[in-house]
Amino acid sequence: MSPTVSPTEPVLAFDGDCGFCQAAIKKISSQGRPSVHAMPWQFLPQSMTEPYLDRLDREVLLLANGRVLASGAEALAAYMKRSPALCYRVAGAAISMPLLRQCAHGVYRWVARNRHRMPGGTASCAMPSSHS
Repeated sequence: MSPTVSPTEPVLAFDGDCGFCQAAIKKISSQGRPSVHAMPWQFLPQSMTEPYLDRLDREVLLLANGRVLASGAEALAAYMKRSPALCYRVAGAAISMPLLRQCAHGVYRWVARNRHRMPGGTASCAMPSSHS
């Protein structure tokens, strides 16, 4: 992960306070090596994250040029599609297909609500109660 990110280049913003989120992104980035940077939203410039603070605690966002390009499962799919590893590109493309996209969205929401119970998860991974 790079300590500096251009606001015009896409960046996958995830919750750096969540051990499960960190482990999941670390696995994808180390094995898939996507061309998009993935960074905890807490390390990104405030100007990039401030408009989306209510969302950043509960879902990954693909951000660029001051806007959200994709969120949740769609953001992860877009991230994986930018990998040189064929298996990650295929998985990202599959998640983007209409029927699988709906399924992936449901699975993503369930995992997000239960991430504090997932491997590597801790109490600090739990989503804020107002979003549960």
